[in-house]
Amino acid sequence: MTVVKLPPGLVVPAFYSYYESPVKIVVTGDGGVAAWRLSKDTGGWNPVDHLVGKLLSAESDEVEELTPEEFIQRTEHDRGYYLRGDGPVFALYETVRAIHDEVARERRYPNATELALIAGIQRRTFVMFEEQLQQLGDPAADPSLGSQEQA
Repeated sequence: MTVVKLPPGLVVPAFYSYYESPVKIVVTGDGGVAAWRLSKDTGGWNPVDHLVGKLLSAESDEVEELTPEEFIQRTEHDRGYYLRGDGPVFALYETVRAIHDEVARERRYPNATELALIAGIQRRTFVMFEEQLQQLGDPAADPSLGSQEQA
């Protein structure tokens, strides 16, 4: 892994959407930074240190800075959309899909209760999925982010 020095003034972790894909920049043990992009194939994190400069300079129209909550929601949206499986996390993804399907069938926007329910489920699935990734040894997994957002 290439060591990227921490730019002055950067608050980490920092969160972005790059071509509609969640990316996070985190501090490394040696005082540098590492960038990780969501894998739509596994739900885990792929190293993308080569994107740090592009993300920080926002030289592309395809870069958007995200709040931690937006990052969690986009990550879980993509995991729920692209991944299939068994177990509690996937049952919750199905619940979110059912809400979206009902809203689409009724040709309306989700109401405040539905939006809050979806956000709450996605915070929970984020923590659950990140815990699983951590157990599997994914170096970028961080379930504490979702726990902080619930506080």
